[in-house]
Amino acid sequence: MSSTPLPRSLGAPMLQAQFKTLPEDFAVNEVLGFACSGEGEHLWLQIRKTGISTSDVAAQLARATGLRASDISWSGLKDKQGVCTQWFSLHSPGKDVDGLAGLPADVICIEQLVRNHKKLRRGSHGANQFRIRLREVTAVDGITPEAAWQDLTRRLQVIANDGVPNYFGEQRFGYANLSHAEAWFSGQRKPRGRVERGMWLSAARSAVFNAVLARRVENGSWNAYVDGDVMNLAGSGSVFKSEADDTSLTQRLQEMDIHPTGPLWGQGMLTSTGATAALEQAVADEMTVFSAALPRFGLKQERRSLRLPVKALDYRRPEAGTLELEFTLPTGTYATAVLHELCFYAGSL
Repeated sequence: MSSTPLPRSLGAPMLQAQFKTLPEDFAVNEVLGFACSGEGEHLWLQIRKTGISTSDVAAQLARATGLRASDISWSGLKDKQGVCTQWFSLHSPGKDVDGLAGLPADVICIEQLVRNHKKLRRGSHGANQFRIRLREVTAVDGITPEAAWQDLTRRLQVIANDGVPNYFGEQRFGYANLSHAEAWFSGQRKPRGRVERGMWLSAARSAVFNAVLARRVENGSWNAYVDGDVMNLAGSGSVFKSEADDTSLTQRLQEMDIHPTGPLWGQGMLTSTGATAALEQAVADEMTVFSAALPRFGLKQERRSLRLPVKALDYRRPEAGTLELEFTLPTGTYATAVLHELCFYAGSL
């Protein structure tokens, strides 16, 4: 189901490109948004990793230091295929951590070490800064290069003002997470351990959300008020039930102060009502292999913004056939949601 093309709010792009040709073509910098105390029983490391997953970095840290896997924490999973700077915390009360010097510096480079009173928790960083280089950028067949680049400029202006649909990206689904989840839910296989279990549940939940968002992109309501919407307060995890007689909703939506939300499926009743709940339930009924199974695993009904604001958006063309993009996104969102509106692309997950 994740392979079904997701509708675009701006229509079909006029450019096509290669994505993640080299690791340095995809660079991410995790922004904490707060300062460490400088003392405490947790050692925080800012690490620049190249061509290695977040979980594999944690495993190497455990082996190098002799700490348990449970003593090592991180805020967000970062792409394996890229150069990504992110934070880890190591629980080491009252003692120095040995073994860090033995890490392969070309793969795991420690940029900062600082002590803190608390461990690093999932989703606790503030934002991610992206720098992306697309190669072999050409106009789609039948489109002149001039028209294609003019169209890109228009898209960038709209995205800077209005954001993009907040789709879960291909990384969430991996190569087969969704099909594995479907086989698990139908009793054909079981996950091997907690990590695989979490990946399959996340893929299933994300597929339902993406399907709801796709329906609202198709009908043009992904960034507008619909009767029964639950709104997200921008820059926070707070949500509130909107009221049809609230005359401020339209202006607040235009100002990107609030965003409509969609369901992260689980136990309990939908918090949306009216037309919104009807659409969400209709999508869930079409995807019962996932929506009927997810509540069995203790997941609660939650909400996620349908709209993704894109900050500090900039681009340049350093040479023919190359496009460089820079932008900042909130934690838990995907750079591919931005690329999806700009071009057709092919490359590694």
